[in-house]
Amino acid sequence: MLFASPLAFSQSEALKVVANSLGFFQQTKDINWLGRAKKSIDSLITSRKDSNNIEKITYRGLVYASILQVDTTNKLNQPGDFFNSTAEFVDNKLAKHPKINRYPDELKFIRQCLANAAIRIGFDYMNKSDFTNAEKYFSRANYYDPTYKPLNAYLAYSNTKLGNLQQAASFYNSLIDGDNIKPEYIQTAANINMAVGDTAKALAIIKRGKTALPGDKYLLMDEANIYNNKKDYKALEPLLPNLIAEYKSNPDVIFVAANCYDQLSKYDKAEDLYLQAIELNSVAFDPVFNLGVLYYKKSAIDKKDDDVLKDIYYASKWLQKAAEILPTDVKSLQLLQQIYQRTGNTRQLNKVNIKLKQLTDKVSYEN
Repeated sequence: MLFASPLAFSQSEALKVVANSLGFFQQTKDINWLGRAKKSIDSLITSRKDSNNIEKITYRGLVYASILQVDTTNKLNQPGDFFNSTAEFVDNKLAKHPKINRYPDELKFIRQCLANAAIRIGFDYMNKSDFTNAEKYFSRANYYDPTYKPLNAYLAYSNTKLGNLQQAASFYNSLIDGDNIKPEYIQTAANINMAVGDTAKALAIIKRGKTALPGDKYLLMDEANIYNNKKDYKALEPLLPNLIAEYKSNPDVIFVAANCYDQLSKYDKAEDLYLQAIELNSVAFDPVFNLGVLYYKKSAIDKKDDDVLKDIYYASKWLQKAAEILPTDVKSLQLLQQIYQRTGNTRQLNKVNIKLKQLTDKVSYEN
């Protein structure tokens, strides 16, 4: 701390009183010494000449900034605009003084105090869900201490809450440019970039994260979700063994893997995984329906009659179950209609036709 020894000033006796008060505060942590220091420095600046004296105004900056940083509960009863008035004084008076370059350490300390105070005020507003003012004060803190990386996280979060996704993406992207990469930053940065439509950037972020954090299953999931949403099944396929190993009890993940193999016409793998997904969640419609469709597709490509008949049987079995899970789904009934027409099963065909007519009539009536 700068208060531990006399500052680099040719101090007058009056300024030594201020310096001593700062020193006593440093030794005792009694905030009242900062109050005495403020009264002393204020009493020494009463004229234009005083307000241009670099030593006096630097002491004023040190005292005021220290109060802002330390007096978090305002025991010294400073006015409500104390931060703004101090910031204006530092920015427009002290920092622009032609002789301020004599005291770089003092100015740096003052700016760091202002940054810390701005962060505290920003969090106060964030706790009240006032993200407009939270973002404002985090931006002020970033101005005073641009090297403090965590500020980018606060700014990113505030801008996300305000719906400023482009700005949020910019701040999150800056967080992953350093050496200390956190998984949550990578995930959020990727999600924000996805939200603003920059899928390529999102993928690049995730791949970089996987390099820096090998084995992170959440980044693996995020990358798989991007490929799945893009229906880029060739890119998704190499991720599936690790994905299944990490999420073997998750029916949704197993279904995504099954659907991927299905889309790539690797029906044996798809069949096994659809069955696993159904075992994990027997009331989910999609794996049941897809499995029925898979068998129906196989019936068109299998060569042996026995295999074709088996495929048709399993297709009808799983499509019937899909229709039971979701009775209003027309696709299941239409496929069953095709199967019963193909096999000549008039009894079942009539039942399906009645259900389809009921659904069609209901939709027409509602429209």
